[in-house]
Amino acid sequence: MNAQEAYEKLAARSKELTHLGSAVAVLGWDQRTQIPYKGHHTRAQVLATMAGIAHSKATDPAIGEWLSALDGSEFTKDSVSIEAVNYREWKRSFKRAVKIPHELAVELARATAEGQSVWERARPGNDWSTFAPYLEHIVSLKREEAEALGYENEPYDTLLDAYERAETASNLEPIFRKLNEALVKLLDRVAGSSRKPDPSLKRGNFPVQLQERFALDVARQLGYDLEAGRLDISAHPFTTGIGPGDVRITTRYDENYFNESFFAVIHETGHALYHQGLPLEHWGTPFCRPISLGVNESQSRMWENLVARSKEFWSHFYPEAQNRFQALSNVSLDDFYFSVNEVEPSLIRVEADEVTYNLHILLRFELEVLLLRKDLEVLDLPDAWNTKTKAYLKLMPPDYASGVMQDVHWSSGSIGYFPTYTLGNLYASQFFAQANKDLGNVTEQIRHGEFAPLLGWLREKIHSQGTRYLPRDLVRTVTGNDLDPTYFINYLEQKYSELYKI
Repeated sequence: MNAQEAYEKLAARSKELTHLGSAVAVLGWDQRTQIPYKGHHTRAQVLATMAGIAHSKATDPAIGEWLSALDGSEFTKDSVSIEAVNYREWKRSFKRAVKIPHELAVELARATAEGQSVWERARPGNDWSTFAPYLEHIVSLKREEAEALGYENEPYDTLLDAYERAETASNLEPIFRKLNEALVKLLDRVAGSSRKPDPSLKRGNFPVQLQERFALDVARQLGYDLEAGRLDISAHPFTTGIGPGDVRITTRYDENYFNESFFAVIHETGHALYHQGLPLEHWGTPFCRPISLGVNESQSRMWENLVARSKEFWSHFYPEAQNRFQALSNVSLDDFYFSVNEVEPSLIRVEADEVTYNLHILLRFELEVLLLRKDLEVLDLPDAWNTKTKAYLKLMPPDYASGVMQDVHWSSGSIGYFPTYTLGNLYASQFFAQANKDLGNVTEQIRHGEFAPLLGWLREKIHSQGTRYLPRDLVRTVTGNDLDPTYFINYLEQKYSELYKI
């Protein structure tokens, strides 16, 4: 078989697997937004069957033969060509897939589908005793997966690599340490400030229908194509890229709290913009995918925080917000801006401010490493969680729902995922600084409601590049520098020193 024939066969199999993945994505979206309560058990079985079919196709020995036919061919000589990138990603996926026993792949799909549905029911009732056995099983399976995949230093590394390419716990620890030291110092300075936002502004009457319309109008102005997307309600906000023309986002509402839903919608819109900006003509091949969850997260965090929590953003949108929400009619722009950027340690990660957010991630990262080492067991998680929450945030969760059960990730088997949130913050700040250099004053464009220049820059530099560059290489290509947490630290220092006059 010649290289051309092998490439075509790999592309055909890749598209077949992508179509299966698209079907699984629809089933997963439905499970988290629409499915009747009694349908969860059957859905878990269906997803397990789909995972088995996909695993069989992904581990077909013929794939190894096709890859061998491409070794050293013209297709692989230019490492950043579309063909070479697809080859690199196909080879990596095949090597990982063949290490996972078929039974393990199927059971992981079944257990995590069931675990998510149990978590959704158990968390509102603070029912750790019901959820814990499911989580124990999932963690056991993820340990098996790590051992099957293999690793050099930490079992955690091979799971992290599934989400953030070429990263390891030892790579992240010095970055997290530097960031943690800077955040604690800034948090202490903020706590010592006499300036505080009016606490009454955090609550008010914000009818859900009005929240939805306003958030969708803003998302549309940022560039989210609603003819190729939709907004629904779920227990935990998420984005799913089902395929070209279908990128869906979700949120959750509190009619007495504006921030929760609005900033969740903008966050998910950032993810959706990335998916809608991928090189869709290559859909079905690895080139048309986000390169990592950290880079994906950089897009959501940039739009949510660097854009939508900026004074310039609200200078543009606040008059309309006041028109729509009676609760804001007598609140000044300055007071509102200060309120949505309040720094206050809290128990819930998704509601955390920019300064304390990464302390939540550090907590989870450290617990996950211990779980994979078997230095921590699931039944001991609540106490370990509470101890670290007390140490990092000076708070004590009053229950499981606001503590160890607050995130959906572990129930879905997404162990190794959390560090990508912090990496997303770091990437976002470095990318945004470069966009300012390349485009001029981006913040002034935002003040005038001009979002197309920033989106266009992101489309050219990041979205359209698909998987061409590994995450750290992408940072160097776009900014000319290695990943540097100083960009994020400086952004926080400047913003919050001004807000809190410290």
